[in-house]
Amino acid sequence: MRKILLAIPLLWLAQILQAAQPALPALSVPVTDNAVAAMKNHGHWTLYSFMGIGAKKTWDDITPASYALEPGAKKWELTRPVPGPVGRIGVSAVAARDHIFLFGGFVADRGGRGTAVPDVNVYEPAADRWWRGADMPVPVGDAVAGVFMNRFIYILGGRANNGAAVNVQIYDAEKNKWRQGAPLPSYGVFGHAGAIVDDTILYVDGVFTEASPNGPRFVSTDECWYGKINHGNPTKIRWERLPNHPGDARFNIAAGGSQKDEKIYFSGGSAEGYDYTGRTNEGKAAVPSPMTFDFDLRRKEWEVIDDSTPHPIMNQHGLLVTDDGVVLIGGMEQGATVSSQVTLIPTGKKKN
Repeated sequence: MRKILLAIPLLWLAQILQAAQPALPALSVPVTDNAVAAMKNHGHWTLYSFMGIGAKKTWDDITPASYALEPGAKKWELTRPVPGPVGRIGVSAVAARDHIFLFGGFVADRGGRGTAVPDVNVYEPAADRWWRGADMPVPVGDAVAGVFMNRFIYILGGRANNGAAVNVQIYDAEKNKWRQGAPLPSYGVFGHAGAIVDDTILYVDGVFTEASPNGPRFVSTDECWYGKINHGNPTKIRWERLPNHPGDARFNIAAGGSQKDEKIYFSGGSAEGYDYTGRTNEGKAAVPSPMTFDFDLRRKEWEVIDDSTPHPIMNQHGLLVTDDGVVLIGGMEQGATVSSQVTLIPTGKKKN
């Protein structure tokens, strides 16, 4: 009886702590496969969402619209849209040098077929204006991106127009020029997840291209790779394979890094491969994973944050790390339903 009585206050405490987590306003419209970024100014985070595809999940529902959530705001505000005649999906976003850089992604035709484009769009939030960067040498979407020394932006792999790319493309944000880094250590992948913190790269999972008589065939992988960037020559990376992360291998996990925490966070994705409508090869809706975990770079260990994350999300490549936890913006919920939800996941409590 005594144990039961003690459990009741603990339950109340858990409910109070959960209710105390700050709520973030939803987007004004549902969107998935959008690019996301965050910038800190005077100790407060501004969140951004760029492009993506809406609730209809059709080629003509891909949007160039951009949104920003200022600190303490009750709703997202439209900003100047990404330049170009059409929107894109599968775009990589990185914040650096007081700007936000968008790389590649796909445009879709009336038949729903996607083409990777080389576009580099640079946004200056202080002036709400865009300018065009030098085109990517190898156009890709669904890539992992990260920044080193607040200057060199790495685009790791991704889906090119001829299959999964093995390239490590490095954009010099100071000189607006590209370099080619040493290729990925195993094979080309896309739909993988990862980030860069300081001089460390981490990426996991995704799919690779396997030759077949009827054309490219995409096969999932559970490989996890840890890379150290050479400070004297940023095109050189020393790779090491890591043990598998907690849970199943997944496609399009949302990921983001924190220099303050020295951790890289991962949430959602799906154990099943799917197209931009959220449907598998069998035509079923892919199921989002409820697993949220991180990799502690100091201890070089995986940690489970929550293996039953409420309202799990897939089809969102990036997550944003703030002082309150990690933030997921849009994506797809159960049933491959496009979401307007903005989810904050606390990172302080770990489940072993």
